[in-house]
Amino acid sequence: MDQKPATPAIAQLNQELLDRLPFDDVQDFDDADRGFIAALEPGVVKAADGRVVWDNDSYDFITGDAPSTVNPSLWRQSKLVAKQGLYEVVEGIYQARGFDLSNITFIEGDTGVIVIDPLISTETAAAALGLYRTHRGERPVVAVIYSHSHVDHFGGVFGVATQDDVDAGRIQVIAPEGFTGHAVSENVYAGTAMSRRAGYMYGAVLARGPQGAVGAGLGQTTSSGELGLIVPTLEITTTGETHTIDGVEIEFQMAPGTEAPSEMHFYFPRYRALCMAENATHTLHNLLTLRGAVVRDPHVWSAYLTEAIERFGDRTDAAFASHHWPTWGGDRIVEFIGNQRDLYAYLHDQTLRLLNQGYNGAEIAEQLELPPALTNAWNTHGYYGSISHNVKAIYQRYMGWFDGNPARLWPHTPENLGTRYVEAIGGLDRVVEVAQAAFDSGDFRWAATLLDHAVFADESHAAARALYADTLEQLAYGAENATWRNFFLSGATELRGENFGTPTVTAAPAIVAQLSPEQLFDSIAISVDGPKAWDLTLRFDVTFSDLDRSFRASLHNGVFIALEKAPDPETADATITTTKLRMIALLGGDTTSEGLAITGDAGILQTLLGVLDSGDPAFDIVTP
Repeated sequence: MDQKPATPAIAQLNQELLDRLPFDDVQDFDDADRGFIAALEPGVVKAADGRVVWDNDSYDFITGDAPSTVNPSLWRQSKLVAKQGLYEVVEGIYQARGFDLSNITFIEGDTGVIVIDPLISTETAAAALGLYRTHRGERPVVAVIYSHSHVDHFGGVFGVATQDDVDAGRIQVIAPEGFTGHAVSENVYAGTAMSRRAGYMYGAVLARGPQGAVGAGLGQTTSSGELGLIVPTLEITTTGETHTIDGVEIEFQMAPGTEAPSEMHFYFPRYRALCMAENATHTLHNLLTLRGAVVRDPHVWSAYLTEAIERFGDRTDAAFASHHWPTWGGDRIVEFIGNQRDLYAYLHDQTLRLLNQGYNGAEIAEQLELPPALTNAWNTHGYYGSISHNVKAIYQRYMGWFDGNPARLWPHTPENLGTRYVEAIGGLDRVVEVAQAAFDSGDFRWAATLLDHAVFADESHAAARALYADTLEQLAYGAENATWRNFFLSGATELRGENFGTPTVTAAPAIVAQLSPEQLFDSIAISVDGPKAWDLTLRFDVTFSDLDRSFRASLHNGVFIALEKAPDPETADATITTTKLRMIALLGGDTTSEGLAITGDAGILQTLLGVLDSGDPAFDIVTP
């Protein structure tokens, strides 16, 4: 490896942060250790074929004082998040933490256990349930609650439940309204691009260590096992809705459009305990996650946190979430949720104030500071989201990508810009010379900008690539935000080696299988290579025999459209009868298996498949 030590500029920056922040406040460490029962030994989870899908022990180096190559605030957060084991929240509620990016929670009922948010992978969820049963007994799972529609909160469901048990009514699956549609669409529509960028965001291929991955701020990283999805049997639709599961009453609060488009909080009167899903954790969260997503609404987010305080604050003794550690005591809980509420409200309101004064997103991001009371609260620090990229996201939400300056309305592409900048500065060697001077002075942001242009002008220029990698590495060493660190280090890794592709794919078969016919047709539409299909006109009917539903599909002007209507052989080029799963297999490339009945033009499917583009899971990010 070509890893370098921290430069004096970064070492000094990190030391200044160490001197400025309240590192003598150890309340989080007391809370993170409270209720510890046992750890998984070793802290490694393997798939059936022996492949390691989770290794929390790889973070054992995160002890003691922060090295100069890690921001000390991030080092502190990683020490907390790397803790692993089974913990008692209150008697009757238990969490397994450090088994995946997220937490899994067990609520004991009269006869069995309710599982909240079964992690990403079957294997990690099963390991967590196994540790729980070792210490709390062989209670059967009677229900699974998905707090929201992100994969780290449902993907491991087959580790705690089976479809047969759900179908037989032995296990209930509970989720907020709209869960399935959002869970499936996010992992399929833009799944290829999001998964590729998630490899950067979570540092999945980075070596663990003081010069490598130290975590992701929200959790350490993502597991890489089997993903699944069981469709909910009960959707929660209304705030104040209550249900009793195995003798345990649960009161729900809807919180759509917050951290996820489909999300909810819920309260357990028996235990005086409140689950805040992912809307109040020990970090500033993302309003626009760096892997890519729809921009989230901080105004709505803060309003739902206010509502949670009003509904539950005076009757809650323990608040827990699907990441990080719980908070105990009514006053501390109200303060904690209140700080989180104020955090999102302040970012929203101040960004709007400043954009109405004519500042653009980048300018606002450079000048906006939190109030001292929030800055001094560890749970508001940007370990996962950041003030910088969240402010730009708020600007984007209200104003779009264009900042109003006409010179920025129609810029060249990065590759064309790079070529022009390099020529204007005096050639590649001169650009590298200027960038080296910036690097030596500690101006790593300017060095990165120059070297980005250099590499996009000539990606094979060895000196530019090497200095660019060194520059990104130094930016990583100074980053308080874990996902920024992972992005910088991932870019450096690819500049020094090869494209590492997409380590974890979220569009797993069990998730794709839950596509509705409408979503299935949408996935076809966004895969059409428009120019290839300009001159094609196709009309065919599809009947899903297992669903008793029929659609007229057409391709014209490169646009694929499907409408639900009865088959009409007189106006269709072909009529196809199949099942939804067989159609999914066809789109995956299976053209020979049985289960497709076609009348009319038998070649129409081959024509359609010939203009579909499946996307590139290894597209370049840091090079052209």
